Amino acid sequence: MDETLNMFKALTETPGVPGHEHEVRQEMKKWIEPYADQIETDNLGSLIAKKKGQSAGPKIMIAGHLDEIGFMVTQITEKGFLRFQTLGGWWEQVMLAQRVHVLTRNGEKIEGVIGSKPPHILPAEERKKPVNKKEMFIDIGATSQEEAEAFGVRPGDSVVPVCPFTVMKNPKMLMAKAWDNRIGCALAIEVLKRLHNEEHPNTVYGVGTVQEEVGLRGAQTSAAYIQPDVAFAVDVGIAGDTPGVKPEEAMSKLGEGPQILLYDASMIAHKGLKNFVVDIAEELDIPYQFDVMSGGGQDAGRIHLSGSGVPSLAVSIATRYIHSHASILHRDDFEHAARLLVEVIKRLDQDALVKIKS
Repeated sequence: MDETLNMFKALTETPGVPGHEHEVRQEMKKWIEPYADQIETDNLGSLIAKKKGQSAGPKIMIAGHLDEIGFMVTQITEKGFLRFQTLGGWWEQVMLAQRVHVLTRNGEKIEGVIGSKPPHILPAEERKKPVNKKEMFIDIGATSQEEAEAFGVRPGDSVVPVCPFTVMKNPKMLMAKAWDNRIGCALAIEVLKRLHNEEHPNTVYGVGTVQEEVGLRGAQTSAAYIQPDVAFAVDVGIAGDTPGVKPEEAMSKLGEGPQILLYDASMIAHKGLKNFVVDIAEELDIPYQFDVMSGGGQDAGRIHLSGSGVPSLAVSIATRYIHSHASILHRDDFEHAARLLVEVIKRLDQDALVKIKS
C-alpha cells in the first residue's frame, strides 16, 4: 500500500469512541506532526496542529472529528454478559450479530459479539419487529460476572466495531469502520502536508475534534481555543447511489467529487464562503457536488456560532453505509477534496475574507 492508504488503515483501525479518543489522537498526531509548526490539545482533548503562513492573514480551521460511533459497557450481568450504552447514532437493524472489541483499562482488546434473544422463541408478531437496543447485550464468552471482571472488563469501558481496512477489488473503493470521521482527520493531515512547501497568506489549523457524535462538543472547545476567522468541517456525507435511494433523498454519488453541504439541522452554509469555494472549484475544474440534509449535524454547526460568529462550510466525502460497522468511499473524492481545500487556502487572504463577509 502507498503512504496514503497506510494512513487510512492506521486511522480507521485505531479505536476511539466519544470520550475515549486518546489512541486515535496519538495516531493523528504522528501523521500530522511533520507538517505542523506547533501541536497542542484543548482541555477536552481535541488535537490542534498549527501551520503558520503570513501572520497578518486569517486563521483558518480545518476540522475532522476523531471519534467514531461505538458503545460503552454499563453493566456486567451475573452470567457474564455485558449491557451497554450506544455512543452516537445507531440503527438497531445494523447492530445484531456484529463483532466488537471491548477495550479494557489495561489496553487489552476482548473479542465479543452483539446478541439478543433468539428469534426462534419469539412470538410471530415480535419476529417482524426490529430488536430494541435495550434488549441487546454483548457476549464475550464469560460464564459469570467474576470471570468477565477477571478478563479486565469494567463498566465504563469503550466498545468499538470490528472491520479491517480493505482496498476492494476496484482499488478506488475503500471499506473500513470509522470512515465517519477518520476521513476528515486524514483530510486535515493531507491539507497541511500539501501546504508544507507552499506559501499561503494565513495560519492554518488542522484539528481533530472530540465527541462530535454526541453533540459536537470538541468543535465548541477547539473553536474557542483557536478563535478562527474561517472554518471548514471535513466529514462524511450520505451517498445516494445505492439501490432504493431516490435522487431527492440523497443527491451525491461516489467518485463525483466532494460534497458542499448547503444545509443540515445544525447550520446553513455561509453564502460568501460557499460562493468563494465553488468559484475556485469551477475555475480549476475540480469536481464537486451539492448536498442537503434535513436532519443531522456536523462540527461546523457548533463552530459557526463561536465567539461573534465564524463563516463556516462543511466539505464532505460521500460515503455508503455510515453509522454501521463497515462503510465505503471513493479515493478520488478524498484527492479532489484535498486539492480544493489547499487551493482555497492559498487564495484566502485578508482581502478575500472581507469579500466573503460582505
